[in-house]
Amino acid sequence: MSRRTFLKGLGLAPSTLLIPRWVMAAQAKNPLQIPPRLDGVASEKGKSYSLRAQAGTREFIAGLRTPTLGINQDYLGPTVFLRRGEDVELNVSNTLKEQTTLHWHGLHVPAKADGGPAQIIEPGTTWSPNFNVNQNAGTFWYHSHLLHKTGEQVYRGLAGLIILEDEKSDMLDLPKNYGVDDIPLIVQDKRFNSDGSLAYVGSPRDVMMGFFGDKTLVNGTLDPVFRPTTQRVRFRLLNAANARSFTFAFDDQREFQLVATDGGFIEKTVSCSSLVLGPSERAEIVVDFNDASPCKLISLPLGSPFAARGMMGRMQAGNNARSELLTIEPAAKLEQSPALPTELTTLSPLNPRDAATTRKLTLSMAMGMGMMGGRGRRGGGGGGNFFINGQAMDMSVINYRVKKDTTEIWEITNDTMMMHPFHIHHSQFQILDRDGLAPEAHERGLKDTVKVGPGETVRFIMRFENYADPNTSYMYHCHILEHEDNGMMGQFTVE
Repeated sequence: MSRRTFLKGLGLAPSTLLIPRWVMAAQAKNPLQIPPRLDGVASEKGKSYSLRAQAGTREFIAGLRTPTLGINQDYLGPTVFLRRGEDVELNVSNTLKEQTTLHWHGLHVPAKADGGPAQIIEPGTTWSPNFNVNQNAGTFWYHSHLLHKTGEQVYRGLAGLIILEDEKSDMLDLPKNYGVDDIPLIVQDKRFNSDGSLAYVGSPRDVMMGFFGDKTLVNGTLDPVFRPTTQRVRFRLLNAANARSFTFAFDDQREFQLVATDGGFIEKTVSCSSLVLGPSERAEIVVDFNDASPCKLISLPLGSPFAARGMMGRMQAGNNARSELLTIEPAAKLEQSPALPTELTTLSPLNPRDAATTRKLTLSMAMGMGMMGGRGRRGGGGGGNFFINGQAMDMSVINYRVKKDTTEIWEITNDTMMMHPFHIHHSQFQILDRDGLAPEAHERGLKDTVKVGPGETVRFIMRFENYADPNTSYMYHCHILEHEDNGMMGQFTVE
């Protein structure tokens, strides 16, 4: 039997063989790429930014060109710098041969500017949302949010970071020299075919568990190395993977200081030796390299309470593996960094007694392997095997109508055997409790995504203010992108 005949019998083209691990292991370390910064162009009306969705190729693996998508470049996009109080216009041109959208993940913006599935950018057109930046400093991101194709487009490269600054962040003695001691780390996992192309969903398992790769990229760099020149470095961590959770730690067990979560600074620094981020979660950490010792940023196996159970745990082996993410080789002589502040900001907790209502949402999924484009119960518009309150995503259904300037509690129950990172658009929330227990210190900041473990119930409180539009919806969904694309998403309006 010929190689081609054998592959056809497996339903595979010759190019879809995955690259052997020993070939990948032979790759030399590559300098960590830093996304270019995009500061916008000032005018009397504020600042305008030009973003272009485009197709390209990137040489991740020496000698092989990988077809990719990107923003203003072949893969991923520039880091967009925003400032509180500014009026901005984001001109997004679509030069692809397919539809796309661009969602400003974590930003508080009008529904028409949100970039969800309703704000489709047709090929050859430009979408120009505008809004006033009216939230605190933090690390956010942007990515495709096209209905049923979010996972594929983000996986191929339609994503980038947003850094928002304000007067308070200016005053804090934190590392803030972008690309020198203030370093973005966009972490993703990929599978490469033998011709260098990206493998994507090829089996029902890739949908059921979410898509897992077997190689990690940081800022689009394979086997990256970073060489600090300062005593302290601020890493802005973004888990931009489709489904994988990362348990960030260092191989020499050094501690680091957590200074910010999804929505910005926490009140006081928190000392950590490891930190779990589910898909779409962010964190800012400050690491001391004063000993000048080399080390590695790694991901540890995902532990309880977020590890999948039973069969799910066996199938989701990617979350149970230790992996190396970034080699760090400090310079022999390091520039002195200022002392790290312990007091960062003041947060005003929302009072549960002020909540107008409590909304109860249950996350569930169909069992079995028939998950390649089926139609979910009470779902419509393209299929779904993942549900919120028994319903798969339907663009014709507005699930909730929220009153403007009200506070609500959302109670999320996970009725499955695997963790789901629950994300809501519009604004940031505060976690109230997990199964009745107060959140740990690292989850007491502002959040827009929360991990909900198997069988767990999480409550958060959120205020819906500033924007009202009865005709345009925001989304809420699981941020395992294959789950979102296959039904685990709903929509609400603020009126």
